[in-house]
Amino acid sequence: MSIFSQLLGFVAIFMLIACILYVVFGQVTVRKLRKNPKTKDALGLEYASGWDIINVAQAFSLPRSWTKKIENSRFSFMYANATILFENTTKLDQVLGFVFYWLLTISGLSGALLVLLNYLGFFSE
Repeated sequence: MSIFSQLLGFVAIFMLIACILYVVFGQVTVRKLRKNPKTKDALGLEYASGWDIINVAQAFSLPRSWTKKIENSRFSFMYANATILFENTTKLDQVLGFVFYWLLTISGLSGALLVLLNYLGFFSE
């Protein structure tokens, strides 16, 4: 088994875990936030169905200084309002969103990098 196949297997496992966490986070946390009148308008712009799940997870994952800058910018309507979300969620919800977001981001970027490196011939024997 080549090194490319092994790395691709790890990336696929991480992507599968990220997909499972996407569903769990959406059902446990974001569903609760959609029903809450205080938070239903603070979930950010939904480009496609389910994008608000990623917006909420991103709000829990980025540093607070970054989210405060986003909240004060002209494009704040596109992002979830982290201040309101932190007030209306539990620590478990926040940790679940943090783990999901970074697992999704890292597995997606490493998968794209792996494909690029394979195309450039780094794994040819």
